[in-house]
Amino acid sequence: MSVADLSTPGEALGDAPVIVRTEGRLGRITLNRPRALNAIDHEMVLAMAAALAEWSTDDSVSAVLLDGAGKRGLCAGGDLHKNGDAPLTPAFLRDEYHLNLQIAEFPKPFIALMDGIVMGGGIGVSAHASHRIVTERSKLAMPETRIGMVPDVGGSLLLNAAPGAIGRHLGLTSGQFDGADAIACGFADTTVASTHLVQLVEAVLIALDELDEPADAVAAAAAIDAAVANYAAPVPESTLMAQQHWIDRCYASDSVPQIVEALRESARGDGGQDAEAAASAILAVSPTAAVATLELLRRTQGVDLREALELEYRAMTALAEMPDAREGVRALLVDRDTPRWSPAALEDVDADQVRALFERPAADGPLF
Repeated sequence: MSVADLSTPGEALGDAPVIVRTEGRLGRITLNRPRALNAIDHEMVLAMAAALAEWSTDDSVSAVLLDGAGKRGLCAGGDLHKNGDAPLTPAFLRDEYHLNLQIAEFPKPFIALMDGIVMGGGIGVSAHASHRIVTERSKLAMPETRIGMVPDVGGSLLLNAAPGAIGRHLGLTSGQFDGADAIACGFADTTVASTHLVQLVEAVLIALDELDEPADAVAAAAAIDAAVANYAAPVPESTLMAQQHWIDRCYASDSVPQIVEALRESARGDGGQDAEAAASAILAVSPTAAVATLELLRRTQGVDLREALELEYRAMTALAEMPDAREGVRALLVDRDTPRWSPAALEDVDADQVRALFERPAADGPLF
């Protein structure tokens, strides 16, 4: 195979929502809905899972690479336009979370090109990979509280692994962060200039082709490491790490109202406008989702991915039946106006109801 035969990262390759193919010894998956920012639906989840299941035992495939078609991003998350006002069905979430674990436990190197927008479900299919590459264009987020939900797809585990209380900050505010922040917070490993992604993929293909044993996952990982190192760019300073001093102090409480109060106090001091913006962001999201997110992050400290996904599944399937989920989708995607949350204030959230989200098994049984 010549370089001219290879598909280019970001290139649309047909009408199918997921393009699955092999190039040399590399299994390639391209999310192919650029007009929808490659938002993931149930069909796409099943297609990815089937490809990974086949490649996991195919000795001619040494590694897998995931990218997104178009120039705007890898994936904006789950497709909230599907299934009317109840897009996140238990069947979709169950298969999506199984895919997240499948990626994390994949027995061969898994490369995720996290270029452009990578949010929600997009993080679920990339940030659990073995080789996670961001660019200067990367914009990540776990934006679930904006639609009355909690961070899922293993996001609670990733947020808890971030330094200090930065994960709480990102989870509660649904805030965006860039490639440098992603590396600092453990969501990514390496930054590569977006203009070098084509050359990087070519280098990976050549490196895999030179392996003595295509099925040797350790050798494949080392070859990929060397190829990536040749194109790695210096990592800029992380904005979030520079803000950690006031973030850690403000998010120390296990009470969302107290966190908001601490942010407003910090806004008058070292937190400045950034702390004020964080307080405003928390007050704009679903109060129930904000309180549930803090509880989720508390419960997923020290657990593994399987346990985190189980707790997320319990909460997400329950929240999907509550008013704020439908209201969040309506306000964010349909009418594009200010959501009317129920309850409307943090102080009115029922703490017992929030705890029950995690303690009651999902209606359709355990996730695993």
